[in-house]
Amino acid sequence: MTAHAQVPSLLTRRVRRAGSVSALTIAAVGGTLLAPGAAGEAHAASPGFKALHVAAAKRGAPYRWGATGPRSFDCSGLTQYAFKAVGKKLPRTAAQQYNKTRRVRAAHRKPGDLVFFGYGRGIYHVGIYAGRGRMWHSPKTGSTVRLEKIWTKAVQYGRVR
Repeated sequence: MTAHAQVPSLLTRRVRRAGSVSALTIAAVGGTLLAPGAAGEAHAASPGFKALHVAAAKRGAPYRWGATGPRSFDCSGLTQYAFKAVGKKLPRTAAQQYNKTRRVRAAHRKPGDLVFFGYGRGIYHVGIYAGRGRMWHSPKTGSTVRLEKIWTKAVQYGRVR
């Protein structure tokens, strides 16, 4: 058997070991198998990384203004819900969440960091960074929680303490 032929079976074994981690979640973090509790990189056990998995599990939940889950969310309701599920308290709005996180430069962002969109001094949207320039978020009325490419470089990143 060639090394190339062994790759699918190795991936299959790792996915089975990961249990409930979906292929979509694996893809969201850059195609690597890093699940909470699995051996891997140091950030695998961080609250942000665990919250990322919680948000990914809500894929398809409808957007509803002011909703904080568990069946529907607005943007900050999704981030608040995901971090609460892993034992971290976040305030309710995107702007309040921005004020409670530690700033992280784009070059140092990690899966699980919050992605903030704003204009002037106001923050109007938040998502959870998933790696490879993508984030999980609940974007707007008529949409659902989804993984999406970050469409601008005019964002700021924050790490939940």
